Amino acid sequence: MFSRYKKKDHSAAGATATAKVVQMPQAAEKSAAPARKTVSIRKPVQKAPAQAQPMDKERKRKERLSEIKLELHRALLDNLNLGALETATEAELRAEISSISSEFLEEKGIVLNREDRTQVFQELYDEVTGLGPLETLLKDETISDILVNGPKRIFVERFGKLELSDVTFKDEKHLLRIIDKIVSAVGRRVDESNPYVDARLADGSRFNAMVPPIAVDGSLVSIRKFKKDKLGIDDLVGFGAFSEEMAAYLQAAVATRLNIIVSGGTGSGKTTTLNALSSFIDNSERILTIEDTAELQLQQIHIGRMESRPPNVEGKGEVSARDCLKNALRMRPDRIIVGETRGEEVIDMLQAMNTGHDGSMTTIHANNPRDGLSRLENMIAMAGVEMPLKAVRSQISSAVNLIVQVSRLQDGSRRMTSITEITGMEGDVISMQEVFRFQRVGLTPENKIIGHFTATGVRSHFSERFRLWGYDLPAEIFEPVSAE
Repeated sequence: MFSRYKKKDHSAAGATATAKVVQMPQAAEKSAAPARKTVSIRKPVQKAPAQAQPMDKERKRKERLSEIKLELHRALLDNLNLGALETATEAELRAEISSISSEFLEEKGIVLNREDRTQVFQELYDEVTGLGPLETLLKDETISDILVNGPKRIFVERFGKLELSDVTFKDEKHLLRIIDKIVSAVGRRVDESNPYVDARLADGSRFNAMVPPIAVDGSLVSIRKFKKDKLGIDDLVGFGAFSEEMAAYLQAAVATRLNIIVSGGTGSGKTTTLNALSSFIDNSERILTIEDTAELQLQQIHIGRMESRPPNVEGKGEVSARDCLKNALRMRPDRIIVGETRGEEVIDMLQAMNTGHDGSMTTIHANNPRDGLSRLENMIAMAGVEMPLKAVRSQISSAVNLIVQVSRLQDGSRRMTSITEITGMEGDVISMQEVFRFQRVGLTPENKIIGHFTATGVRSHFSERFRLWGYDLPAEIFEPVSAE
């Protein structure tokens, strides 16, 4: 009854096939193609995680010093007159810390060599007056960003590349205490009910923190360090951020009051580029700047700086970038510079560009110039303004003259990858033309980008405007350059 589901007997067929194979000549066996080997063309992946690996002896030394520092810090809190610290000079405070610490070490019978003693005293001074372990990183001029992923993992960015530092906090409580010290100094607070905060350090560095329970593995902190020495156009040309021809074109664009948007990703150098471009603005012009966190370093005489403010604990007192921009329009500006456009203030920014405030500038986050225009459209839509898409695009095309695209490349270098002009509307589409670009050629064995800056061969749409303003650029700068 199970004959329908019974396996067929292949023994006879198998025997026949075997017999045929046995009767095959030996020459045929030799001519059979060998099995093909699969060769991987993928590059080997670095499996070792990013971590600082000090020697065991050095690690134990640091752990011992950390424990001693913790005990000394408790002793300082018990003995120091914290109320008198505000009027004490640095020399007096260092002497007092040294005296209390030396007395404590002597009582406990702890012996430290001169180097360790100096290091511990310095770290204690940083704990009392500064930001603890972060102080050494803030003083390092080669570091541009400090990124804290919990108390034991602090990354720093040097020359566009991230690396793990050997600086750590004692524990999460230590890290939270430093965060609270920073935010309380600027009248903010951070806790479970308000788990994130954006602030500015005393030296102008931008500070952002997020604490548990939102931050799962420990508090997250990012510090964008404020550069004391502003990079000028000559510095950026020397570093290879863009070419001399591009600098001459940008000088003409800024001086003749074209409306410019600097587009790029996080850490690509948008603010640095905006600072450099502002150096071409004449001293006779009145400039108003609007930022969430004041970072721009303009060198002109007549500057009014504004900074937006988040709501307080009760949810009141907020002053948005749009509020600042509305007031700026009533303050007789020649130019308005918005540090970053990311929301509904885009409406007022475009209106300012369209209503007599030529030469205004701002930055946006976008991957390329065309995406930048799409982002402007999206921000207008998110602001709740109901306008036909063609009207929105017409507004953008008449307001924005130039998009400067900056990028941080894979080797950590920052380049101005494109300068694109907005030439008007063609039907329902905004028409653009690229004037300069960074042409990538390849990679060196050390993974350094090989490339060069070149014009696209298209003559500037604003050439006549440049000429009338006294910036008659030579035609050669618009001619393509081949790789050497």
